[in-house]
Amino acid sequence: MKDAFGAPQSLLVLGGTSEIGLATARRLIARRTRTVWLAGRPSPALAAAADSLRALGADVRTVPFDALDTESHEERLGKIFTEGDIDMVLLAFGVLGDQARDESDPVAAVRVAQTNYTGAVSAGLVCAGALQAQGHGSLVVLSSVAGERARRADFIYGSSKAGLDAFAQGLGDALHGTGVHVMVVRPGFVRSKMTAGLAEAPLATTPEAVASAVELGLRRRSETVWVPGALRMVMAAVRHVPRPLFRRLPV
Repeated sequence: MKDAFGAPQSLLVLGGTSEIGLATARRLIARRTRTVWLAGRPSPALAAAADSLRALGADVRTVPFDALDTESHEERLGKIFTEGDIDMVLLAFGVLGDQARDESDPVAAVRVAQTNYTGAVSAGLVCAGALQAQGHGSLVVLSSVAGERARRADFIYGSSKAGLDAFAQGLGDALHGTGVHVMVVRPGFVRSKMTAGLAEAPLATTPEAVASAVELGLRRRSETVWVPGALRMVMAAVRHVPRPLFRRLPV
């Protein structure tokens, strides 16, 4: 099979300028990936990302993609699959938002929810259907530990990731036995442009570390991956902290 042993020959990154997405692409190109599609809003950053991967020897193509334009997803993403099989789809787009601002600006808050959840549901279902039609492939969804329990500091973002996480898990169950593998990745605080200027949380990680965990998860055919792995036990404890005490924790 083309994507045997977690080494896909072809990769579609939804969120073509995502630092985690590009780190994953670089890691997979170093192994076996030869064709990469970067889906994102046309921009100098998307073009530069494509050039950086071409320099590593991959055949890289870009396609216009906007998470909020859900009516275009079936046509634009579906067209990619008509060009040939895609062994792996990495759903890597998302926005953090500004919690303080978004609480008083419902339109901005809804934009976070629509990007991280509604857009992901649409794109995820389109790609899942295409993977199922070709009979193989992996759909890797970047979730977040923020979706494990709503925190005062980022409950708008966290709630959107909670919805995405539940959707991806259910989709994985629905596709079980079809030849399509769904893997949910739950990173903690990732040092990136998106989190620049924010106070760093304990067990912070990097795009490269997430990419390494994605590669290992693919090889193991994992369904859920925590980055770093210690977060699995930490969040298991956090989920059971009584709410009155949880409100007082510096999280």
